[in-house]
Amino acid sequence: MGEFFQMSKSKNNNPNLYLIGFMGVGKSAVGRGLAQRLNMRFIDSDTAISHNENMSIQEIFKKYGEPHFRQLESEFVESGHPETGCVISCGGGLIMQNRNAEILKSKGIIICLFASADTIYQRTCSNKNRPLLNVKNPKELIEKLNSEREPIYLKVGIGVSTENRSIDEVAEHVKRIYLSKIK
Repeated sequence: MGEFFQMSKSKNNNPNLYLIGFMGVGKSAVGRGLAQRLNMRFIDSDTAISHNENMSIQEIFKKYGEPHFRQLESEFVESGHPETGCVISCGGGLIMQNRNAEILKSKGIIICLFASADTIYQRTCSNKNRPLLNVKNPKELIEKLNSEREPIYLKVGIGVSTENRSIDEVAEHVKRIYLSKIK
């Protein structure tokens, strides 16, 4: 699982920063900006899993099903990324798996990005590469899943809204939180 990350360790030995939250809240976009600001490596868990499996997330879902993908997420959490020096954008369901929250807490700082279901729908409705949204009424599914998951996300990580805020604004806010936690 970890071969995608067998590159040399980051020179930054600060604790990892994990961005969690529902799809479309801006984890990847904010994560890239944060990694630059903090001089850390950026990793997207979905991209890493896709690379290691040599197929898209959509193909993994189609060929093996969601339970298999969730197992791959757990493997990523346990051993699929460096122990320090990374900003990691976690897939929306990753934190919902059994022990993943506790493992991430032991490896770094968790920040939850969130937005309203309407905003998430607007940000994701044209993206056909999101397997969970390939349903008859994606907006209804977003509302349902977001309302179920958001309390768990916010219980696990420090909450930061991305609603009506630019990527740069959110990245700067998260950076301040992170730096205050590692001092």
